[in-house]
Amino acid sequence: MLIAIGSDHTGVYYKHLINNFLIKKGYKIKDFGFSKYGKIVDYTDFIHPTAEFVAKGKANFGIVICGSGNGAAITANKYKEIRAALVWEKKIAFLARKHNNANIISLPARFLDKNKILEIIEIFFKTDFEGGRHQIRIEKIPIN
Repeated sequence: MLIAIGSDHTGVYYKHLINNFLIKKGYKIKDFGFSKYGKIVDYTDFIHPTAEFVAKGKANFGIVICGSGNGAAITANKYKEIRAALVWEKKIAFLARKHNNANIISLPARFLDKNKILEIIEIFFKTDFEGGRHQIRIEKIPIN
């Protein structure tokens, strides 16, 4: 499974942590994220290519990270094919996949610790979409 990941400066540490965690579990990573410490960058410059890669079907899922997770989620959700979920709790990760079939997880770097973020990632990727009534709702999301 191929995972695209992108982050701004606030997500550099977590991006590296997640990359190493997923690689050890056998995932492949396409890294669009910023990689230097100490410089401030615009999250949009890293989230757009990540979301576009997933939207085009080149990756199974995506991970985007910024300070609050909001800017990253808003940016990713500009793509019609993307369902990015802002996740800060394990139960939300579960429901984002199970009920919303989220294909990108947006993480708030300023509000998570390293243990919780890895648990959230693991739940997100291990949870299957339930379909049924949830599929009907997902089909109603796009306006174009």
